[in-house]
This record gives sequence, C-alpha cells and structure tokens, in this order.
Amino acid sequence: MTQMIRFRSGVLFACLLVSCGSASRPPTAATTVIPPTATLPQATATIEQAPEEAVGVEVTQEPAPYPLSEPGPYHAGKRTVAFEDASRDNRPVSITVWYPALRPEGSSGTPFQVGANRDPDPSGAPYPLILSSTKAAGILAPYLISHGFTWASVDKIDTWDLYSEQLIDQPLDLLFALDQVATDPPEGLEGMIDAERSGAIGYSFDGYNALALSGARIDPEFYQAQCASPDATAEAILSLFSSRYQCALAGEWGEFASHAGEAITNSDDGLWQPMTDPRIRAVVPLAAEGWLLFGNEGLASVDRPVLIIDGTLDVWYAENALLFDHLGTPDKAFISFVDLGHMMVYEAEIVARMAHFAVAFFGYHLQGRDDLARYFSEEFVSQHDDLAWGEYEGE
Repeated sequence: MTQMIRFRSGVLFACLLVSCGSASRPPTAATTVIPPTATLPQATATIEQAPEEAVGVEVTQEPAPYPLSEPGPYHAGKRTVAFEDASRDNRPVSITVWYPALRPEGSSGTPFQVGANRDPDPSGAPYPLILSSTKAAGILAPYLISHGFTWASVDKIDTWDLYSEQLIDQPLDLLFALDQVATDPPEGLEGMIDAERSGAIGYSFDGYNALALSGARIDPEFYQAQCASPDATAEAILSLFSSRYQCALAGEWGEFASHAGEAITNSDDGLWQPMTDPRIRAVVPLAAEGWLLFGNEGLASVDRPVLIIDGTLDVWYAENALLFDHLGTPDKAFISFVDLGHMMVYEAEIVARMAHFAVAFFGYHLQGRDDLARYFSEEFVSQHDDLAWGEYEGE
C-alpha cells in the first residue's frame, strides 16, 4: 500500500467544528481492474453486532434546483467491523460499512434513514465505494447510498491533534479500510462492494484525508521554510491563526518523520511518497486544509479528478483556492458557496446541496454516468446566484 501523511492546520476552530459535530473514468459497461500497489496487510476481524437502529437525515432542500439531493432508489444499511492492522503493531481500526439495503417490510421510512444490519439490496451490485471518516459519512453517506454507492468509514477519526501520530495514522487507516472491505467485507456483503472504483470525500480535517488520497505529496522543505520565514501567501494564511498551531510540526519534524517511517519519507526528489491507491479514482475535499505541507510541488503530483467545495466566508477559503490552483490534475473543479462559512456543514439545506454535487461527481467518475456531468458543470453552477464557479471575486 503506497503511503503518505497528513498535515493539520491545527486550529482550535477546526477541532470544535468536527468534534461537535491521472485515473480515467471507467466505461459504463465494464470496470477497469487496477491491482493494488503492494501486498495487503494482515488483519483479523470481528463483527460488532448492533440492534436495529435508524439514523435520519433531515432534508429541507429545494426539490427542483438540486435534483440529486433527492433520495435515490435505494434504502441504506450499515454494519460495523472491528479490525486490527498487523502491519502497524495490531492497531485497532473500526470500520462502518454503509450499503444499499432492502426496505424493511412494513417500514414507512425514507431512503435517507439508515438501519443497522439491514438485508443488502444486490440488485445493482457491485456498487462503487466511498472512503471517509465516520463523522463525514454520518452527514453525507445516506444521500450517496440511496444513489447506488457503498461506503467504508473509519470510526473515531474525530479531529487532528498537534503532533505526529494521528497525522500519519488516520490517513493510513483509510487505506487499510479500503484493503479490508475489498478482501474481507462484512458477512453478507460479499459481492456488494466494487473497491476497484473507489473515491474519497471529507470535510475540514477529513478533507485533508481526501486530498492526500488524490496523490498529493508532502514537501518538507517547503513546510519548514514557510514556518521559519513565510512568503506573502503563507503569511496571509498563518495570520488567520497563531503560527503555533499551523507550524506545530516545525519543532517536532524529526519525531514526525520517524513515525512516518522510511517507506513514506524516502525520496529522490525531496518530496515524501504519496498516500494513495490506484483504486481511488476521484476525490472530493470539502473545506480542506494542507497548503503549507504540500506546497506547489506536492500538489502538482495530484493525478486524478478532484472537486473542491468551500464557503466563501470560511477561514480556510483562501487556502482552498490555493489548493485548487496548484493541483496537478487537469480534471478539477472548484465550487464556491457564496457567503457561507465553515459551519455550513450543520445546515441541512446546504448539506443536501453538497451531496448533490458529490452524487453527480462520483456518479460520473465511478459509475460511468455521463448524464450526471451537467450537474456539477459551470453551466449548472452559473444558474445559482449563491454559487460561484472557481474562486469567488465578490460583487
């Protein structure tokens, strides 16, 4: 498994936010199988049995302008599986697997209600796979599951601390989750998951995970230089919050690199190895972070389709614009939600709109649905006064 790590912009606001709450598009008729880059880690797994429950997503979106925010044809189920990653000292990794499910007999619930351990619906299997934290999945997964996706989310990814361990281990947990559901899915979900057509999505701290999975590479020289003597661009970002948080790794770099390990840090060009997998074909970072760690050269390594979404009043908006501008992939889009800030993720109507774009983007790139391209296009965005295509310049 090719690996990389993640930078935390280490801002207390992000902690509060989340704690409180180039690969080609596959053809429609066939799946292009790309083998993984390395031997899969050994693992042991146990199924965590849970009583039937329902998790509802309250939706108040307008029905016409964002059609893909409406429920799709599938209901949703989920199961939690406890693994241990033998390649990382038996690190425990709990994974929640979300999947299209049969509607329970007599149920009056909508497809957005998620029931634990429901019977799977294999009618459209195998379904492309989405990766994220369980926090992000709890917000967005019901929408995508209803439109024919599976989802593997890593539990207890709550936020980034200021030190190295979580900055490395959490992204690796997501790659581990990909490997495990591909080779050892929960009982009863065999044949349901198409891991060869995978995507990644995440909000805020988890948006970095998605960005890292796109092929971005850490540039240690850039990061340390900017933290020691920032240029105008970096200084503008650092000025939003104390450099103590943004540049916390600068004084701990040896420990940070040691925990990352030689497989990640060894390099002929000064950049660390990317954390990605060829099965990951498209990514959606939402209000993401990572500019200081990647820089121009690290972002130039991104080689698969990327859709970035952020609110123009978000404290990370300028950073997201920089991330977008320097992505190496030509297949990229940046949709700005005008006059919304970082907490827009707690507004049901806004979440429904983000889900619309995610369904369209992943549907196009992972399901091979050409008809969905128009729903995340510049033409579609231009029809909405509260959206902007690319970086918003204001009135």
